Amino acid sequence: MNEPFARSEPKIAFIGGGTGSFNLLSEFKNHTLQIAAIVNMADDGGSTGILRDELGALPPGDVRQCLVALSDSPNMRDLFNYRFEDGTFAGHSFGNLLLAALEKTAGGFSNAVDVASEILRVNGVVIPGTFNDVRLRMEWPESSVMLHGERTIDADHFRYDPRRANLSLIPKPTVNPMAIKAIQDADIVIIAPGDLYTSLGPLLIIDGMGDALARTDATVIYVCNLVTKDGQTNGFSVADHAAEIERFAGIDFLDIVLYNNKIPSDEVLGRYKAENAFLVEAKPEQFDKVAYNTIGGDFLGEMAERDETSEKLLVARSLIRHDAEAVARKVIKLYEQDRTL
Repeated sequence: MNEPFARSEPKIAFIGGGTGSFNLLSEFKNHTLQIAAIVNMADDGGSTGILRDELGALPPGDVRQCLVALSDSPNMRDLFNYRFEDGTFAGHSFGNLLLAALEKTAGGFSNAVDVASEILRVNGVVIPGTFNDVRLRMEWPESSVMLHGERTIDADHFRYDPRRANLSLIPKPTVNPMAIKAIQDADIVIIAPGDLYTSLGPLLIIDGMGDALARTDATVIYVCNLVTKDGQTNGFSVADHAAEIERFAGIDFLDIVLYNNKIPSDEVLGRYKAENAFLVEAKPEQFDKVAYNTIGGDFLGEMAERDETSEKLLVARSLIRHDAEAVARKVIKLYEQDRTL
């Protein structure tokens, strides 16, 4: 696999997967070519889940989205994201099928990602968090409740407080050394927005990730989610989200938390309220108790209709997304200010 960084530009490592990473990566590549996207490998839903179960392939979905986000070839981006509508391949994206085939023919998943990166003319590098074939498990020590699989957990309405639950990967994985190197070598590490328990948690709980995040000289920034998720993060504030991020890693490592403080229109709020989803509140009184810096801003983007490239094929509603350009401008400004100190 290619080295994470090789040029004299701002070096940014992203941690996440799915739409949250895709949205930010698509913009940040306009500011630096020195990007390493460290990707969750616990996905088992949609097209990815079928390929895992039927072919024994490692999950290609989140890797594909990050590759496409960093590609500078519009035609190949469209091809990799093309999703078959009918027949045997209905529901599968071309990129997922190609990555599964490359894993079999190119000598493993690492080589498959390298070949796909060449085809897509990727600016940067996409790094699977682990190459082990893992499944996500969530359990509450005080009860007999145990959830198996990312897809099951993602769809569940938790009976108990998720902040008391333990996340684990089965079998216990070995961290990809390239992920650790990317974190160590970065100027900035960004924890991308995404589902706490099925997108970010599966990466941060891998042994070695928390220690690398605590030891790096990079500025570690969490871009907080915009809205709560019904049945999972109801009532979670900005600080609550950040606390879970650090709990997964087993150590306090955040330097900055960026959060949105713009209120959307009543129409948009109404659409979310109908699904019992609400804007994540800042609650400034909680910020006095944390070690990281908090920075609010207008990070609210336009409403985005259903993402046909997503592995979450049953999601039908529109989404509030971050204004990726505003987030990138703020992060680059922080980087430039830090360099002048």
